[in-house]
Amino acid sequence: MTMRAIQARDLLEKEGISVAILHSPTIKPLDEATICREAEKRNCLVITAENHTVIGGLGEAVASALMRNGIFRPFRQVGLPDRFLDAGALPTLHDRYEISARSLASNIASWIKQ
Repeated sequence: MTMRAIQARDLLEKEGISVAILHSPTIKPLDEATICREAEKRNCLVITAENHTVIGGLGEAVASALMRNGIFRPFRQVGLPDRFLDAGALPTLHDRYEISARSLASNIASWIKQ
């Protein structure tokens, strides 16, 4: 998802929307110190993006870390729904489940404008 996040950032920059990306290669151990430091120094919307179910993954781990450390920011998760998924070509599935770069950029733009 990091590469798709970078592609989404590039799309958003064309719309004048600035985003920061923090790559998190592991969920366990989770680099709570870096996540909390970056979220704390930016008064921003925190978004996690993963090609995994939104249940029990990076999003929940980051949300828990922020909460434990008293950092309260608007928060959104991008990931797969917690159900049996369709099969097919990855680009088609990325669009269907809104984890493609284009979908990610579109959703982020709409969340920021709310």
